Amino acid sequence: MKKASLILFSFVLFLSCDYPEADLIIHNAKIYTVNQNFDLVTAAVVKNGVFIAVGGDELLNQYTSKNMIDLKGLPVYPGFIDAHCHFYNFGLLQQQLDLTGTVSFDEVIERINNYSKSNPGVPILGQGWDQNDWEVKTYPTKYKLDELFPNQVIALKRVDGHALLVNQFTLDLAGIDSSAKVDGGVVVRKNDTLTGILIDNAMDQVYDAIPKPSTEQQTQGLLAAQKICFENGLTTVDDAGLDKEQLQLIDSLQKKRILNIRVYGMISNTPDNLDYYLERGPLQTPYLNVRSVKVYADGALGSRGAALKNDYSDDKGNRGSFVTPVDEIENLAFVLAKKGFQMNTHAIGDAANHRVLEAYKKALTIDPDPRWRIEHAQVVSRKDREAFGNKIIPSIQPTHATSDMFWADERLGEERIQTAYAYKSLLDWSGKIVLGTDFPVEHVSPLKTFYAAIARTTENQLPEGGFQMHDALTRMEALKGMTIWAAYANFEEKIKGSIEIGKMADMVILQKDIMNIKIDAVPKVNVVATILNGDIVYQKPNN
Repeated sequence: MKKASLILFSFVLFLSCDYPEADLIIHNAKIYTVNQNFDLVTAAVVKNGVFIAVGGDELLNQYTSKNMIDLKGLPVYPGFIDAHCHFYNFGLLQQQLDLTGTVSFDEVIERINNYSKSNPGVPILGQGWDQNDWEVKTYPTKYKLDELFPNQVIALKRVDGHALLVNQFTLDLAGIDSSAKVDGGVVVRKNDTLTGILIDNAMDQVYDAIPKPSTEQQTQGLLAAQKICFENGLTTVDDAGLDKEQLQLIDSLQKKRILNIRVYGMISNTPDNLDYYLERGPLQTPYLNVRSVKVYADGALGSRGAALKNDYSDDKGNRGSFVTPVDEIENLAFVLAKKGFQMNTHAIGDAANHRVLEAYKKALTIDPDPRWRIEHAQVVSRKDREAFGNKIIPSIQPTHATSDMFWADERLGEERIQTAYAYKSLLDWSGKIVLGTDFPVEHVSPLKTFYAAIARTTENQLPEGGFQMHDALTRMEALKGMTIWAAYANFEEKIKGSIEIGKMADMVILQKDIMNIKIDAVPKVNVVATILNGDIVYQKPNN
């Protein structure tokens, strides 16, 4: 990593030996400390990767440094934390086919053709298609893929990661035929014929059959993901579901200082992973924290896999399904509570949220400070919201609301949509709420998260006036949800999440102050620099 030496800033070398020597001093800044009082200060001093002084420009008369940065009034915030993302998978996707933004299945086919020409003979893996964005809003089928690619692996995830399109070659490789049935998943058929669409647990058989990425590919993916995260002001990412081998690779790269971003790693809920980590207990280094387990209660709303109390409004007879059986969720909750591990459960539908909250309430009599999380908490009945509190934290993704709002009411109906994406209401009950992107499902930028939480519109300002604005967050709430509250949900509020003495010197410098400019301008604000441990890990070009 580069030592602080921003070209655009004044460099001043103080020769005086009368004052303590620091590694970095930033001054003439607008620093949002996000401390208990939400204080604004103008200067901060860093030594050995932590803040040793925070205050006004009088600190220039108390410390000296070879790295003095005059920020000329630019705003500074604690390093942003993405409380729910898929960092490892996002890295792999940088080497795969990106189908984000496709407007038709024909465009998907066009991108596959172009990718195949540039990558001859390799499996075609990718993610990002969303039939809800197409004129024809039905699931695609495998038949065109069978015609064009009869002898090649093709596996393409839906944007939410809860549905997979494959061709017949891949179905045969995975041993999936027309008689296949999967608990917690769906093998979609039409007239008893496989369509090539697999939902939730039905995808696992494919991923067990296709080639795994090499260590080199995984490493390159992690570094590519880190670069993008630093460019967007992220200094910590909460990866929602990692296997033991992936966590061990991340740990080894961090210890070699090849990978530097901080990772809060949620353990994927598999027997092998649980046996390994529950026996050894939590793992924490300055860069990696492993003390939580990611569980899937249900699927996604977009693929009609979210578990609802009543039928989908646009699919009568279908209430979605539980990916993990309810009795397994309840049993695991007691095991994790006894072992001191945090339980972070994906729950989108109102039935899933209800059953998970019930399981949590039963198990959490054991632990006085568990900080268990409901990941997504997308459709929660008014009565179930009361279960949130200091033991259960909603972990939400504001851009899901602005992405889903154009079709979610079709899935849920007029009455049930009123209980969806209710961020302010959840905050009122919980006292804290944490924000993430769920990237690569949504864009990696935390500024887009901030904007969506407050404006509740797309960047084109749709719908006019915002979506269910009574559930919008304030700017202060949104910033806390990306910094100090996110650190709290990670059991790390004593070492990060705010700019205070003794905490890690993780910061982001922005081009404009997102706390004061017009909200519609926020998504276009540039990151000037990202600082980790007092070292610049990203600097905007030409600065």
